[in-house]
Amino acid sequence: MDFKGSDTVPGPRTEDQLPQTAESAVKIVIVGGFGVGKTTMVGSVSEIRPLTTEETMTQAGIGVDDNFGSPSKTATTVAMDFGRISITEQLVLYLFGTPGQERFWFLWNGLFDGALGAVVLIDTRRLETSFDVMGRLEERGVPFVVAVNTFPDAPRYPIPELRTALDLPDEIPIVECDARRRASSRDVLMTLMRFLHALATTKAPA
Repeated sequence: MDFKGSDTVPGPRTEDQLPQTAESAVKIVIVGGFGVGKTTMVGSVSEIRPLTTEETMTQAGIGVDDNFGSPSKTATTVAMDFGRISITEQLVLYLFGTPGQERFWFLWNGLFDGALGAVVLIDTRRLETSFDVMGRLEERGVPFVVAVNTFPDAPRYPIPELRTALDLPDEIPIVECDARRRASSRDVLMTLMRFLHALATTKAPA
């Protein structure tokens, strides 16, 4: 579209504009292994049209990317996903979904900068992919909660068993979710915000 000669500059769509009541904005990252549902979660919960950087998977990824559990997956995030959700009239969360393949993990450092907290999305069919993810968050001091995306064919385990398998302390919340559902994804984010509030209260000087 040619805007030459026009006095107006196209701006954001009305539905994408930040609410005028917003007073605080928090950066949250959604991380996890390849194909665990990060793009799905950002898309399901975002109140604006999400920004995605998905590219079609090609023959070059065979033998490099682990496609286990997602044989029908034809696209993958190569940079980030971005969305936004208003938790209250005053508080807005900016959501950044990270790429899952290890060859794109070098991008995580920039996405973690300034993040107040994170959601670690896991697939019980591939728990081993979660350890490096959580390790990176711990190294950078980013608090996180764990969300178990309930794929239809994935085994279900009691939360105490998952906590033991993931070697997580009792204070880190673990919740189940369906990343396809807005309400379920929002509940995960609310769990994270309550966790972050609890941490801030604990660290506050008496």
